[in-house]
Amino acid sequence: MKEKVLVTGGTGYIGSHTIIYLIETGYDVICVDNGINSDKSVLNVVEKITGVRVPYFHIDLCDLERTESIFKEHSEIHGIIHFAALKSVSDSVSNPIIYFRNNLVSLINILELSVKYNVGAFIFSSSCTVYGDVTHSPVDEDTPLKETASPYGRTKQIGEQIVSDVLKQSNTKSILLRYFNPAGAHPSGLLGESPINSPQNLVPVITETAIGRRQKMIVYGTDYPTRDGSCIRDYIHVCDLARAHTKALNYIFEGKQDKPGDIFNIGIGNGLSVLEIIRAFEKVSGLKLNYEKGERRPGDIMAIFSDYKKAKEQLDWFPEYNVDDIMNTAWIWEQNRSSQIL
Repeated sequence: MKEKVLVTGGTGYIGSHTIIYLIETGYDVICVDNGINSDKSVLNVVEKITGVRVPYFHIDLCDLERTESIFKEHSEIHGIIHFAALKSVSDSVSNPIIYFRNNLVSLINILELSVKYNVGAFIFSSSCTVYGDVTHSPVDEDTPLKETASPYGRTKQIGEQIVSDVLKQSNTKSILLRYFNPAGAHPSGLLGESPINSPQNLVPVITETAIGRRQKMIVYGTDYPTRDGSCIRDYIHVCDLARAHTKALNYIFEGKQDKPGDIFNIGIGNGLSVLEIIRAFEKVSGLKLNYEKGERRPGDIMAIFSDYKKAKEQLDWFPEYNVDDIMNTAWIWEQNRSSQIL
């Protein structure tokens, strides 16, 4: 029998790519999303790629009673991958209450049901923001966590603690995946980052500017003490990230995890600046990007990138895509998406 996996936030960018990889790996997948920043039509694309129609629930996980209806309808959910959360750093600075309520209440509810229905594996979508404003990189899982620069990051710090405390005495084993900056698109060109609200992540802002959906883009902060003055980040291809979640599930289901919970960094292991990412896009696309230099943005930190040695050694995971692959797949997706819109 295939293990049944519930993916929360499953119609979102990372969730939808992970669903594809789960299906291709042999898992039986269920999807739940409240549709705040994504649309269930993405499951049509998932079906086109995989040939599988994924059961979908349009439910806000902050509603405990409605969320429990999923477990009543689908008995024996073996694993949960919890993506569902608001994720904009800058928006969380402006609207902290909304972020604390949505990200933490939804997590508490899904954890309560995980314990109640004896779910075997719980994979939590964490973030490199939990490390805060670090003084050096690369960071590994033992790097002390500092004060976060945003309420979004704080919800991830608190979320990690909640997962650990709730599941420590249960039969549910957990893995916290601290991933860095997801980017890129599915190699088919049929699926990529397409939020309902205006994207704030760097790569879709670049591709939208290049395609003409934006007149220009702003590089927020060019006076940081970095090699070119702009922020440095670790960009990981979304398909590598999807594979990491599947590897994490396998690790638990195959009985390889000998403790209640564990933590893994998921990144490419190298830091690139905003201006270097722009130049990588220009090289891949052959286009010159229209951008301006602007002031620093609240909540941004100067630089952070990963040490993923632990994931490589224990999960047998490592990135298969590089930055050129990220920019190339993102650009193909943007062109396909824009032609469909037009």
